[in-house]
Amino acid sequence: MSLFDKFKRGLSKTREQVFHQIQDVIFFARKIDDDLLEEIEDLLISGDVGVSTTQEIMERVKRQVKRKNYDSTEQLFDLLKTEIAGMFITRLQPTDLHPPKPRVIFVIGVNGTGKTTSIAKLALRYHQQGKQVLLVAADTFRAAAIEQLQIWAERVGAEMIKHHEGADPSAVVYDALEAAKSRQKDIVIIDTAGRLHTKINLMEELKKMQRVIQKVIPEAPHQTLLVLDATTGQNSISQSKQFIDAVGVDGIILTKLDGTAKGGAVIAISYELGLPVDYVGLGEKIDDLEPFDPNLFAEGLFQASINTDRKSEQ
Repeated sequence: MSLFDKFKRGLSKTREQVFHQIQDVIFFARKIDDDLLEEIEDLLISGDVGVSTTQEIMERVKRQVKRKNYDSTEQLFDLLKTEIAGMFITRLQPTDLHPPKPRVIFVIGVNGTGKTTSIAKLALRYHQQGKQVLLVAADTFRAAAIEQLQIWAERVGAEMIKHHEGADPSAVVYDALEAAKSRQKDIVIIDTAGRLHTKINLMEELKKMQRVIQKVIPEAPHQTLLVLDATTGQNSISQSKQFIDAVGVDGIILTKLDGTAKGGAVIAISYELGLPVDYVGLGEKIDDLEPFDPNLFAEGLFQASINTDRKSEQ
């Protein structure tokens, strides 16, 4: 299956419940006018794209329509897809020909978002590239988290460093990084708690782990990824800001996109948070974590939703 087919499949609920209406409205309209543009705006908002993000999309669309004197709805349809893809924050490609070793990836997010599973899928991607991966079980407040990561580590062919349940997460991180250096690991991926069952503040615990990381490897973590659940839609934005303010975030892993009709929220998440979406979960299988592509996403929102028979009857 091609990457585009994966996006199209993963976005099926969002496309069928929301975006097919936009596509139909555009293609069945006889002209581009204010009523048509207003209807598109309302549908985008209903698709969980968010008010401010939708308004920005439509302002860009209106400027282009006016500047280029668009008069066909086909042109408007292509323009809308282009502007949706253009809303995403993109990451500059690294130019470092000699990446750090080990490369430390700090993964954060609340419990239930699919964080541990995403770490396993990410580890598999690196393993398939020939990288030596070390997983770190720094979510010590849930015994199930340690066990789950251990199972995944064995499945994807990665080593793992763990302590006992309730151990100091920062101590686990310290031991893991020392081990990674001595064993010449390429990639270290650190799992963290998403909720604490003590009076310790979660954000303070994450800050402490970051300080320990920097003590062992001063330039690390090289990447901090925030895992978000696509099914929570716009609620992910307020949740994310707490993590961003506390420890900083470089990019997003968006999970469960295939299980929701709220896929439009990913546009707002990237735009309003000013962060790139690095990976997206498009299924339940171990290889269903894919690099995010804004253009494939925009195409997948609309593909195969137009009723061509109805179009021909107009």
